[in-house]
Amino acid sequence: MIVVALKWTDGLSEPDAAALETALRLGADVTAVTVGPPAAEHVVREALAAGAVRAVRVDGPDDLRSDSVATALAPCCDGASWVVCGDASADRGSGSVPAFLAAELGVGQALGLVAVEPAPNGALRVVRRLDGGRREVLIATSPTVLSVEGSVARLRRASLPAELAAQRARIDVVAGPDGPADRPTATRAYRPRPREMAMPSGDAFARIGQLTDAGGTAGHAEVVALEPAAAAAKIVETLRSWGYLTDEAT
Repeated sequence: MIVVALKWTDGLSEPDAAALETALRLGADVTAVTVGPPAAEHVVREALAAGAVRAVRVDGPDDLRSDSVATALAPCCDGASWVVCGDASADRGSGSVPAFLAAELGVGQALGLVAVEPAPNGALRVVRRLDGGRREVLIATSPTVLSVEGSVARLRRASLPAELAAQRARIDVVAGPDGPADRPTATRAYRPRPREMAMPSGDAFARIGQLTDAGGTAGHAEVVALEPAAAAAKIVETLRSWGYLTDEAT
């Protein structure tokens, strides 16, 4: 059995579509699984239209944390030879569910893949993207959780009869968790407090120069060798002089 885990959004994201196509290329016995309320069933119906033979929806809210999603998916993936996921979802995009899922199942993981190819003895030759434009080539043996980028494969086009059949197909529904929920707070880039400056003087040209520091000297790096405690005090002092810290913050 091969399982493809799909994220419930407005439609299949590119990574999820690539995961579905990868799963279909690995074998004919593909089960599509998603976690969410009844509205989430449309993503597994897309998988049925493309060629999946079974669809499962794990009933649960749409704001579960990644580890809770993995816990909900794990029973449906138990015993699968390959579990294929998109490397990141289209909403929060943390990309952490595949790793959590591999931990839940106690199997290997190959994450952030840019290529998946057959290898001898039923294994897979997979290529991971690394920092700095580098690549890592691995031989994955089943069972393994694979997470693929959207560029790995392009999802095949479903026929009209398959689309119509998928709309009438049965979706297996299993009970899922109620939480904990993931409700991230809104964040913004930190802005240091304004620095106090003397009122500019002189003619308009001089005042503009003072406000923009156009005539100032270019900044330079300072290298100091201090003991840890003194180095920490130096950093705090410098950040305060730059306006990044207030007396209350320290």
